[in-house]
Amino acid sequence: MPRRPWLALAAVLGWAGLAIQLYLVLLARWQEQASLIGGMVNLFCYFTVLSNTLVATVLSHAAFGRDSAARRWFLSPAISSCVAASIVLVALAYSLLLRHLWQPQGWQWLADELLHDVMPLLFILYWWFEVPKGRLRLWHLAAWALYPMLYFAFVLLRGHEIGVYPYPFVDVARLGYGQVLTNAVGVLAGFWAIGLVLLGLDRWRGRH
Repeated sequence: MPRRPWLALAAVLGWAGLAIQLYLVLLARWQEQASLIGGMVNLFCYFTVLSNTLVATVLSHAAFGRDSAARRWFLSPAISSCVAASIVLVALAYSLLLRHLWQPQGWQWLADELLHDVMPLLFILYWWFEVPKGRLRLWHLAAWALYPMLYFAFVLLRGHEIGVYPYPFVDVARLGYGQVLTNAVGVLAGFWAIGLVLLGLDRWRGRH
């Protein structure tokens, strides 16, 4: 039985959003007679998908997981807070930079809402009510930044090799390295700002 029914529902919704998106990608690749494995690789090159996978994993451990080193690691305040900062970045970046670029319909709309709106909100609620407070330190922010920094490095390296970029604001072929690096620094600054807010809330909750 799940420890918290609402966490179980949140975990199921997280995996459902990822499953729907994976199905849509594989269906499109099959219709185009393209590589299904290539479609899966492309899907997991999106920061949104990676971060939602982390969100669903943390929620699953919180709702169902037995005690283990992996569960303790994912549910630790430092890791859960890093995931929280990442999924908030997903929601804000999508709303500010990407939402206006397309109008998804049907199942794609549902996947889009789950991955970019519903899961960020549910995970922030999880972070606020379930994650122990008062244990974060400023150095955690530097450690968390390794995630988006390594992601950007991977995206640029992969794009250089195959000419495909997951997001328009990192499209070197169209924007050039100077603008892309400027965009990356801007996104990283946004991530740090989110992290600082989480640190501040953590200290406030820890004192009270």
